[in-house]
Order: sequence, then C-alpha cells, then structure tokens
Amino acid sequence: MSRAVEESNRAMLRARDAMDRAYAEPLDIPALARIALVSESHFIRTFRATFGETPHRYLQRRRVERAMALLVETDRDVTDICYAVGFSSLGTFSRTFRQIVGESPSDFRRSRAAPANVPSCFAKAWTRPSSFG
Repeated sequence: MSRAVEESNRAMLRARDAMDRAYAEPLDIPALARIALVSESHFIRTFRATFGETPHRYLQRRRVERAMALLVETDRDVTDICYAVGFSSLGTFSRTFRQIVGESPSDFRRSRAAPANVPSCFAKAWTRPSSFG
C-alpha cells in the first residue's frame, strides 16, 4: 500500500471515528472534511471508496443502530429515541429506520419484546428442532 493511500485511509478513519463518537450531534460534510483535512467533494468520494457508502448514509446507519439498541433496552418513547440519536424529524427517522431495518421502530420493538414468563421446560420443548420432516 502506498504512503498516499495509507494517509488517505487514516484521514477517512479520523472522520469516521468522529461520526461514531458524535453521531447524535449535528454533523455536516464541511466539518467532517475539515477533520479529514480534504475538500468536501474529495471527502465524499474518498469516504465512499474507502467504506463503500456515503458519509451521510454511514451516519444514518450508525444512528439507526443506536436507536435499535435503545428500543430494545429501554422503554423510552420512539420520538425521544429519534431525537436522542440525532434525527431532527420523526418522519425522517421512521422512513430511514424502515429502509435500513425492514420494519418500523415500533414493530421492531414489539418483535424484540421479552417473552412472557414461561417455564424453561416449555420454552425448550417449543424451540427444540423437530425430528419430523
């Protein structure tokens, strides 16, 4: 790997690390390009070439991943979670969540809800693979 490619990769990693750290804050391309020490258009092209997605899409996916964890681990309102992970619109959050996860935030939460208290012998019998074809 050439020195120039290595330096470029480091710059993109710095910007991606900044997105991972501050995903809930308003982040824009000019600020991220400054972190990477490149122009805005060069940043977008290089980030996509390096990580396989645009910076905007990466940030959206990162925010949705955090929202998924909050939906499962807390009983916070979906709107609360939307704003907590950095979205400024519930509509955009719901649409983006559905595009990435395949279901709405509410459906995701319902499908991951803890099962009712069932004796473990019943749970094991119910989930045991069938030997009948």
